[in-house]
Amino acid sequence: MAVAFRGGRNGVGSGLRSFFSYRIFISALFSFLFLATFSVVLNSSRHQPHLDHTLPRTFQSDPLKARLDLIHKQATDHLTLVNAYATYARKLKLDASKQLKLFEDLAVNFSDLQAKPGLKLENGNAIEEDAFRQIEKEVKDKVKTARMMIVESKESYDTQLKIQKLKDTIFAVQEQLTKAKKNGAVASLISAKSVPKSLNCLAMRLVGERISNPEKYKDAPFDSAVEDPSLYHYAVFSDNVIAVSVVVRSVVVNAEEPWKHVFHVVTDRMNLAAMKVWFKMRPLDRGARVEIKSVEEFKFLNSSYAPVLRQLESAKLQKFYFENQAENSTRDEHNIKFKNPKYLSVLNHLRFYLPEMYPKLNKILFLDDDVVVQKDVTGLWKINLDGKVNGAVETCFGSFHRYGQYLNFTHPLIKESFNPNACAWAFGMNIFDLNAWRREKCTDQYHYWQNLNEDRSLWKLGTLPPGLMTFYSKTKSLDKSWHVLGLGYNPGVSMDEIKKAAVIHYNGNMKPWLDIAMNQYKSLWTKYVDNEMEFVQMCNFGL
Repeated sequence: MAVAFRGGRNGVGSGLRSFFSYRIFISALFSFLFLATFSVVLNSSRHQPHLDHTLPRTFQSDPLKARLDLIHKQATDHLTLVNAYATYARKLKLDASKQLKLFEDLAVNFSDLQAKPGLKLENGNAIEEDAFRQIEKEVKDKVKTARMMIVESKESYDTQLKIQKLKDTIFAVQEQLTKAKKNGAVASLISAKSVPKSLNCLAMRLVGERISNPEKYKDAPFDSAVEDPSLYHYAVFSDNVIAVSVVVRSVVVNAEEPWKHVFHVVTDRMNLAAMKVWFKMRPLDRGARVEIKSVEEFKFLNSSYAPVLRQLESAKLQKFYFENQAENSTRDEHNIKFKNPKYLSVLNHLRFYLPEMYPKLNKILFLDDDVVVQKDVTGLWKINLDGKVNGAVETCFGSFHRYGQYLNFTHPLIKESFNPNACAWAFGMNIFDLNAWRREKCTDQYHYWQNLNEDRSLWKLGTLPPGLMTFYSKTKSLDKSWHVLGLGYNPGVSMDEIKKAAVIHYNGNMKPWLDIAMNQYKSLWTKYVDNEMEFVQMCNFGL
C-alpha cells in the first residue's frame, strides 16, 4: 500500500509543476505584449503635435460643414415651398396681389443665397467662420420671413382650411336658400289666393253694365238642350269670369261640331251677374250653348245634407282658418296653403254632386277653370269605361303621387281600406259616367268619408283626397295625351308633350292670369282670351 501511495504522489507532483510552468510562461508573454503596446501608444502621443500640421484643413471644418449643410438644406426646402405657394397663387389668378409679389421676391432671395460661393464647399476648401456666420444669419432671416408669410397666407392656400371654409359658406348659403324658398312659397301662396286688380275690375264693370242696362240682361227662356243626354255636356264651377270664358272658348274653337256642346257653368251669388253679362255680351259661336247658375239654386245643397257645408259652418273650422292667420302663415307655408279660400268655397266641392245636379244626363265632362282645351274632346264620350265611374289620367310615376302621399295611413281605417301604393289620378279633366255613379252610390261614399274627417285626421283639406277615396277602384285610366298637368308649377313640362295634349292644366300656384305665371306657357292660355271684349281692354289685363 505504501508503495502504491508514493507512486501516485510522485505522479501528481510532476503534473502540477508542468502546469504552473506553462501558466508562468503565458503570463510573461502577455505582459511583454502589453508593455510593447503601451510603449508604442506613448511614443505616438508624444509626436502628435508634429503630425497635426500634416492633416488637411478640411478635417478641421467637419462641425462647420455639418452646420453649413443644414443651412443649405433649409434654404433649398423653403425655396421649394415659396415657389409652390407662388405657383398656386398664379393658378388662383392672383398675379396682381401683394402676396404673389412677396413670394416671388423671397424666391429670388433664396436663389441668390444659394448662388453665393460660400454656401457650398468645393474641392475640399474650408469656409471662413465670419463668412459662414453672415450667410447663416441671412438664411435664417429669410426662413423666418418665409414662415411668417406662409402662416399669414395659410387660410388662403391651405387645402383643409379652404375646404372647411367652403363647407361653412355652403352651409350658410343653404340656410339662406331654405329661408328664401320658404319666403318665396309663402309669397306665391299669397299671390295665388289673392284676386288680381284686373279680375276685380272686370267683374265690377260687368255688374255695372247689368245695373245700367237691366232690360238687356233678362234671363233667357229655358232651353231644353241643357237636359238633352245625346249632346256633349261640360261642367265648369268657378267664380273667375275670364278663366271660365277661356275654358269655354277653347272648347268651342277646337270642336268639330260645336252646336252639340253644352256648358253648365256654376258660380257663387256674388259673381252670377258678371258671368251672365259676359256670355250675353260675348255669346258662344257656332251654336254652342251655356247654362249659368249660382250654387244657391241647388236647394238640396244644405248643411243637413252635405257634411262639408256643415263643417265649413263650424266654429272649429272657422277658428282654424281665421284665428292668428297672419302670424301663423309667415311661419308655415303648408299652414297657409290649406288656408287658401278655395277650400272654403262650396264651388270646390260641387263636383261630388254631379248626378244630383244634372239628373237627366248620362255622362258629363268635368273641367277645372285653369285648363285649356286644345283639340276636339268628343272622343272622351266614346271611351268604354268598363263600368267604372270616373275616367281620368293617372299621375303617379315612381313613388310619387300615390295614395300614401294624400291620405293618413297611420289611421287604422285608412290603412285597412286603401293601398298606399295605389296610383293617384288627376282632378280637373274627368269624364264621369253618371249612371254608374248613381249605381255605385258614390255620393254616399263621399259623405261617409267626409263625416269621418271632421277633425282632419284622415286627410288635410282639399277635394283630391276624398276623390281618391270615393272613386277608389272605380276609375278608368285614360291615355296621358288627354290631359297634361303641371303648367302652373313645373317649368320642365316639354312643349312636345303639351302640343300633343288634348287638355293642358295650369294646376299649381302660377295661374296664367296672374303676374307670377310662367312665361313659356302663358301664351297657350292668352290666345283664347277675348281681347276684343271692351272690358278686358279697359281693365288692363296686361296679356
